[in-house]
Amino acid sequence: MFRPRIIPVLLLKDLALVKSVQFKNYKYIGDPINAVRIFNDLEADELVFLDITASKKRRLISLDFVKAVGEESQMPFCVGGGIRSLENIKAVIRAGAEKVVLNTCAGRNPEFVKAASDEFGSSTIVICVDVKRTFFGFERAWILGGSRATRYSPVDFARLMEEKGAGELIIQSIERDGTMKGYDIDLIRSISQAVSIPVVALGGAGRIEDLVDGYRHGFANGLAAGSLFVYQDRGRGVLINYPQRTDVSF
Repeated sequence: MFRPRIIPVLLLKDLALVKSVQFKNYKYIGDPINAVRIFNDLEADELVFLDITASKKRRLISLDFVKAVGEESQMPFCVGGGIRSLENIKAVIRAGAEKVVLNTCAGRNPEFVKAASDEFGSSTIVICVDVKRTFFGFERAWILGGSRATRYSPVDFARLMEEKGAGELIIQSIERDGTMKGYDIDLIRSISQAVSIPVVALGGAGRIEDLVDGYRHGFANGLAAGSLFVYQDRGRGVLINYPQRTDVSF
């Protein structure tokens, strides 16, 4: 029986683990490598690390950090942050990551996604589609840490990324980020039904039931979260956690 992946998404700011609310109000959580050790013990399916300031500062996620994660992690992991060239991707993969997450470079130059998938294979290339409404109320895909809108609707951008060879999409609602009020199911479902590649839901999960809803009603292949896995409850006391398989019934 198919079981969707359950994926902690961990944000890095100056190599510290942080958590945001709607891409703002960053709170220090702790040491990311220590979090990897805990997720090892909890047998997480996969990890995603995103350096949230790398693109704005025009630098690549630390390769030393990627190597440290690779030496510690007992599960697959992918990383994103500041990737702008094929050489960047090669360096990140050599450092130990199984996949790379692209956002800003994909929005600015969709042909880069094709070049990357041709060079490294579609299974290596993950696109994070950050979504929120513009001032005029139109949903758009955003880049640069949610600070700049593209001209693409979320569905159009998702289809374009699939056309260019991306192997997987992470669909993140900026407006739901850190709220712990549940995924934007309509958004996730609209993209899941528009593409044939795997879709990972992200943004808003605060309960196990939200993961189930993301799979049953959003048709997501993977269920990702940040707050759910770093906070004890909605009171936001820090506690790295991960559900046991018996806790989640799909």
